[in-house]
Amino acid sequence: MLLNFLFFIIITFFLIEINHYFRQGSPLVLKPKEFKKIILDSKHKYITLVEIKNLKKRMEVMIPSFNVNPTLIGISKNEIIKIHTKIKPLHPDEEEEEKNDYWSAYILKGKKSTYVEIEIEYEIKNTAIDKIKCLWVEIEWVNYGPFGSHKRFNGFALSDFLDISQEKASNNNLVDPIKTHILGRLDDPIEILKSYMPLNSLPTDILTIGESPLAIMQGRYIDYRNVNANLISKLICKGFHPTSSLATASGMQTLINTSGPTRVIISWLIGGILKLFGIRGVFYRLAGEQARLIDDITGTTPPYDKSIVLGPKDTQAFCIKAARKLNVNVAVVDVNDLGRVKIISTNNVNNSEIIEKALTSNPAGNANQQTPLVLIKKNELS
Repeated sequence: MLLNFLFFIIITFFLIEINHYFRQGSPLVLKPKEFKKIILDSKHKYITLVEIKNLKKRMEVMIPSFNVNPTLIGISKNEIIKIHTKIKPLHPDEEEEEKNDYWSAYILKGKKSTYVEIEIEYEIKNTAIDKIKCLWVEIEWVNYGPFGSHKRFNGFALSDFLDISQEKASNNNLVDPIKTHILGRLDDPIEILKSYMPLNSLPTDILTIGESPLAIMQGRYIDYRNVNANLISKLICKGFHPTSSLATASGMQTLINTSGPTRVIISWLIGGILKLFGIRGVFYRLAGEQARLIDDITGTTPPYDKSIVLGPKDTQAFCIKAARKLNVNVAVVDVNDLGRVKIISTNNVNNSEIIEKALTSNPAGNANQQTPLVLIKKNELS
């Protein structure tokens, strides 16, 4: 009887894994590659290149439509005089497209890439120029193939470096939050640290970066409309505190897509049983690091407030490389307003106590302060 029950459980989980594997959607990924900004009097123009890549070798996927919706973050609609978008396909295996607004359906073959040039030109009132935080480029496109027809949403920010030359040289605070531009996929994390790090930084100082900003620069964020929650995620999410990022079906489905359904279900069952005996937090330990690091929508600074942000990857290697290149200590941290400080990775574990002490008050803030970096003067705090 027991063997039959165990066999039933194994078969059930096997079927769940198989179903999860085959319900995965389109293999196409979209990534911005580069951009440039042109200013002509009151007119501003962004030209950016995006790559669309097919990750599957034996699957052809069609792209029937491709639309771009730009939004200027920081100003209101009545401050915009006009805004115009132009899309130019740069398919490597086709002749140059006619210059019109019609997107011809395109077949992207296995393991191949194609490119699209997006040009956004806008004119705004002079009083609004200094208010713009970034240009948010939202792409709404359709993937068509063996998986069916899926409408997908991708977005990325285009913004300029802030001029902080005075602050870089003069600020001597013991714990110094550093304001940056809106970070995005086109930013290199180490170059960001280098560009905004104060000039008077010492090798003993500690430069910290929030886990979400780092993850965003790594492209680890998903528009919630791209997440197709199944019955399992809808059931499991109901057992979490309403403030948890796993308390929504899409947040839980993101974890399932990352860690796998079997691991999440087993973690949920064991965690739920032990919780009855007063042992808490077991689910997060069993389900993997992403269970603690995923941020649901509204958990991140706009324009990423409508995205589910995963935890960053390769944080230890990032800290070691950045510390060596910048000649300061580097740490990736997760901090909230409740005084909780989680050091995800650091190049020097001996700094852990100082980092926790310095960041307990959450000097970077959890709202729209736009200060993802914090410099800690280690000698003065020791």
